[in-house]
Amino acid sequence: MDKTIKLTSEQQRKVLFRLLGYIKPHKKAVMIAFGLLLLSTLGELAGPYLIKIFIDDYLTPRNLEVQPLMVLGITYILIQIMNVVIMYFQLFKFQEIALYIIQQLRVDVFTKIHTLGLRYFDKIPAGSIVSRVTNDTEAIKDMFVSVLATFIQSGFMIFGIIIAMFVLNVKLGAICLILLPILGFIIYTYRKYSANFYQDIRERLSQLNAKLSESLQGMNIIQVFRQEKRLKTEFDDINTKHYNAGMRNIKLEGLLLRPAIDLVYVLGLIFVLSYFGISSFANPIEIGVLYAFVSYLDRFFEPVNNMMMRLSLYQQAIVSAFRVFTVLDEEDVEPSLALNRENKIKNGVIEFKNVTFSYDGKQDVLKNISFTAREGETVALVGHTGSGKSSIVNLLMRFYDFGKGDILIDGKSLKSFNKSELRERMGLVLQDPFLFYGTVKDNIRLYNKEITDEEVIEAAKFVQANQFIEKLEDQYNHKVVERGSAFSSGQRQLIAFARTILTNPKVLILDEATANIDTETEEAIQFALSKMRKGRTTIAIAHRLSTIQDADLILVLHKGNIVERGNHQQLLQQRGLYYKMYLLQNGAADSIEETVEHKVELT
Repeated sequence: MDKTIKLTSEQQRKVLFRLLGYIKPHKKAVMIAFGLLLLSTLGELAGPYLIKIFIDDYLTPRNLEVQPLMVLGITYILIQIMNVVIMYFQLFKFQEIALYIIQQLRVDVFTKIHTLGLRYFDKIPAGSIVSRVTNDTEAIKDMFVSVLATFIQSGFMIFGIIIAMFVLNVKLGAICLILLPILGFIIYTYRKYSANFYQDIRERLSQLNAKLSESLQGMNIIQVFRQEKRLKTEFDDINTKHYNAGMRNIKLEGLLLRPAIDLVYVLGLIFVLSYFGISSFANPIEIGVLYAFVSYLDRFFEPVNNMMMRLSLYQQAIVSAFRVFTVLDEEDVEPSLALNRENKIKNGVIEFKNVTFSYDGKQDVLKNISFTAREGETVALVGHTGSGKSSIVNLLMRFYDFGKGDILIDGKSLKSFNKSELRERMGLVLQDPFLFYGTVKDNIRLYNKEITDEEVIEAAKFVQANQFIEKLEDQYNHKVVERGSAFSSGQRQLIAFARTILTNPKVLILDEATANIDTETEEAIQFALSKMRKGRTTIAIAHRLSTIQDADLILVLHKGNIVERGNHQQLLQQRGLYYKMYLLQNGAADSIEETVEHKVELT
């Protein structure tokens, strides 16, 4: 789960400036939006001043000349109408800019995720990553739409109101500046505490998404093992923490946002009215000036209130942006590969030379592994769970970087091949193949438009997948739902075999490819595999020893070490761990005790 991180003021500033950097490609649109914003602010400021002129110059002295009053009235109405139109285009422009920015930000995050190594996904829940791409970027959008425009407009408004106050009464305008430090202190206090609260809220929301994602993916296991109550308790615990974090922030907002600002406003209003009241004893006061001053004071606090109300969105956006930038700055990327295209996989000879590997940097899961798979040979990896079989495949596919030793292909280091060469010339079939939304045809050719329908059909026939595909309602255009759940394990595996053989790989890697397949389907796949392996170097992980008896070399792994090696007959003659595993799988009950004893000896 994500850990709650407290953002310092310096971190918040860096995040803000980095966010503002996304505005650079939209400079022209931003300048137009700010120009409209300035015009709408001037329109807002002009209203009270025009009314002040009407009261002091026409209403109080009873100077009711029709033509000047008509000009004044029409001017006021036109300003208000133009203000509405300008505000519409101004809001539209800011929305457009915000959507462009979030669109780019989401693309950046999505692209970055595909460059991360598998180590990152081992430690971060999928739901948390989804939350950062969706919820967090949506919170950032609110900042560009509401916060940025509101803050700038409010800044213009406050600055313009202060100037207007000085024009009306220099002395009183200067005294009203005392309110600014008080408001600044309230804003500072709110920001100081709300940042932590919002960070907590976002992290709890991320945890909720992670727990929900886990529950949906494992729904069958949850129901079979009656884990509903436990999952509900865990979800309720996270949800309660999210609620408590939200309540703490609501209490803070309830104290420092509207109530505190309204209190300062009331005190300011009392002060202004008292000033005019006392001044009236010595000299007559202009009613228009009093109205304009009170109106400006009210409008002075309106943008302040707007800013304070948007501060919550600002804090959410800063926290969300920090979480998004954490992904963008993640250094745990997939292992680097060479950029040159000179090295090509021609023969497919694979050699592990004293390879040692650890997932966490503490405990080695592979220890000094050495073996050679020659061109066209099949090397099988067997051993108990956790012995290191899948780790060898992970290193060969370059999903993880190895620390000690080297892996050679055709005598050249694995690290010297570029990514496209490795992915094109090495075919991988997993125990649980993944199918995408789309059609059967799309899943076989993986949306590669250069591959024709005839080649897709030929690949399906090669692995005998055509036998069930042609019985489907739409055959190769049959719709595939999420993860191919409408197909059996064997059918999904056959589609995966067709997908792999279509790329014509030089090296074939089978990660327990027949583990979840029924006997009838396994026979079809074994027949297809015998054809696929011709002329290809094959690395096969197997639990069922019956599937790899014809392998050229069998490596028996135990706790990260190769403890036995040879072909099927040689290993049986050694009467070691492989021999006992073979007896156990073939129903020799008296071998169970021997196998356990042998495990103890190895331990």
